[in-house]
Amino acid sequence: MKGLTSILVFIFLVGLLFSCDFEKESVPPYPCIDGNCDAEFMIDPLVSPGVFQDSNQYWHIKFWGPKYFTIMGRLDELDPKYVLNKIPLIETHYDSDYWIVFNSISFKIPIYSVLSWFTDKSYKTPISVGNLVINLTDLAKLQSPLNIAGYQINKNFCWDCPYAGRLLGSYSKYTYNPRQQFFLDKDMVGDTLKVMVKSIFNTDVGTNVVVEKEFNIVIDK
Repeated sequence: MKGLTSILVFIFLVGLLFSCDFEKESVPPYPCIDGNCDAEFMIDPLVSPGVFQDSNQYWHIKFWGPKYFTIMGRLDELDPKYVLNKIPLIETHYDSDYWIVFNSISFKIPIYSVLSWFTDKSYKTPISVGNLVINLTDLAKLQSPLNIAGYQINKNFCWDCPYAGRLLGSYSKYTYNPRQQFFLDKDMVGDTLKVMVKSIFNTDVGTNVVVEKEFNIVIDK
């Protein structure tokens, strides 16, 4: 009887040991190797010579010819668990509050996400576009507005679809050194705009970290 008790205790301890190891293995690691996911972004000075940030934290870009400026980044490396076939599960999303429509006429939406601007989901919030006051859904039927981040809203845009948010913005995926071009035109000289950048470390199901950055930009002559 005493020997049986010892065997049962031994089996219990072994089972407990294995369960602890399993629990330890089942906890997903933090996405980044160094334990802190960092994302650094800057406006490429080779594309925009003389770019600088003033005392009010506004970036100044001079329009000198090329019809774009570039934002480039450097992201922390992921834990090997989140790298598949040497491809890091990482994504950077770009957006802007600055839209262009009817060639040289532009407007701004004062919020990070277009969809979150419409709290009643009617999408009838008025927008001042040049001398017009119009809502975004009607505007899309007349002329697809272009966001300087490189995407448009056309007349067939599905506002109520669950994937709608994924269509509003441009993306750079699977790279630690993302780059994105933004439209720039001489008619934008003197305007102020905002660029939003969001990096997601580990785009797979599980633990992920989101890092967001903003650029307030003035276009100079």
